[in-house]
Amino acid sequence: MTKKVSRSFDKTSKELLKNPKVAAMYLEEILADGDMELFTAALKDVADARVGSMTSLSKKTHLNREQLYKTLSKKGNPRLETLAKVLHAVGLRISVTPEAIV
Repeated sequence: MTKKVSRSFDKTSKELLKNPKVAAMYLEEILADGDMELFTAALKDVADARVGSMTSLSKKTHLNREQLYKTLSKKGNPRLETLAKVLHAVGLRISVTPEAIV
């Protein structure tokens, strides 16, 4: 009999978010919903999966670690410059596309 291996949701999602295409799609979908609180929390998840610790992210972005914790919380309000630095650190970038006309 084969033994089933179970993994936690967090571990599985972290593994999936290591893929830049999956991470980009994840962030894009959340951003499309317009929930900025959820977006900043999701960006923190992506950064955790792709960079590791907040200390590592701080070194890659040249931003203060404590400020990154605050900025990437659900109540954070990151500036465009901060978003660009964090996205660059995780191998992603900001782009602008036409909105679908309804």
